[in-house]
Amino acid sequence: MTPEFEKLMAILGEVAPNIDTASVTPSSNLTADLGLNSLSIMLLAMSIEDAYGFEFDDDANFETVQDVCDYVKAHKKTN
Repeated sequence: MTPEFEKLMAILGEVAPNIDTASVTPSSNLTADLGLNSLSIMLLAMSIEDAYGFEFDDDANFETVQDVCDYVKAHKKTN
């Protein structure tokens, strides 16, 4: 797995501790597979922004974990 995926799993574990991050794959859908609601997704986004030092674009839209990883990889300022 990529460093972005591993860090995202750590963040996800903090934001949504009910999710078994060991069973999450890059193709996991944030809402259908992981059961995240709009509040959970907002908290996840804020935690990612804090961890990586950037802000998501207003039009950023993600369906899968891989979508988030790709966005982070393209926009991160720090590890």
